[in-house]
Amino acid sequence: MKSLLSRRGSLLDNAPSFLVRQKAHSPVRFPSPEIKAEDVLEEDDIPAVASSTRVTPLRPATVPVQQTVKTLQAAQLAEVEWLVQQGSLSTFRTFQSFGYSTSLLFYPHELIYYAVLYHEGAIWRVLKAGDIDAAEPAFRHFVEQAMRLADAEMRRAHLEAQNEQFSRLIAESEAQIERVRVDLSRGSEQDQEVALKQQEVRKALAQLEGRRVAAQAQLNKLQRQRHQLNVTVNESVPFLPPKR
Repeated sequence: MKSLLSRRGSLLDNAPSFLVRQKAHSPVRFPSPEIKAEDVLEEDDIPAVASSTRVTPLRPATVPVQQTVKTLQAAQLAEVEWLVQQGSLSTFRTFQSFGYSTSLLFYPHELIYYAVLYHEGAIWRVLKAGDIDAAEPAFRHFVEQAMRLADAEMRRAHLEAQNEQFSRLIAESEAQIERVRVDLSRGSEQDQEVALKQQEVRKALAQLEGRRVAAQAQLNKLQRQRHQLNVTVNESVPFLPPKR
């Protein structure tokens, strides 16, 4: 009996380090050592031993592998900003309207897709997924959101262009009206000058006509006087018959 106990004690002392001994009140079963015939005891001499349990070696805890992102999730802005700075992302698709844009990015190292919404070039919102089927709807959602947000910008740009066009047309119309007014003013001045000149011409014509009438009357009178004088002179001339 003493030999058996001594052998068991030596086995316990030489047990591997990954075996953990249980408490004293919990017996431990070990592999039976080789026992010689002289060491075998009668069944009556062997004390009753409680049923024992086997201790399994402890294994180091394994770190769980990061699960692949299957469903759509929100991502941190700094995460995408860092990946962009590192040049680790590939651009699959992109859309831009005024100050709003969105991109579908792919991170090959982790097989992760990012749907990113930008405002004025800064990352605004990010969604990520582990497959393209989940990432594309997110990208289309951001495209629709960017288009909706940019709709007011589109209307503003259109109205600004219309207002500029109206202002230009108004300026051109005012310039045309001013030119017409200048023409009318100049025409009125010319009309006045022409009317004044016509009045002066008619006055001069009247004066000239009066002078012509007076001169014609005077000339007629002088012609009558000359004719009368000629008759008087001719009456004093003797009548001389011609020579035969």
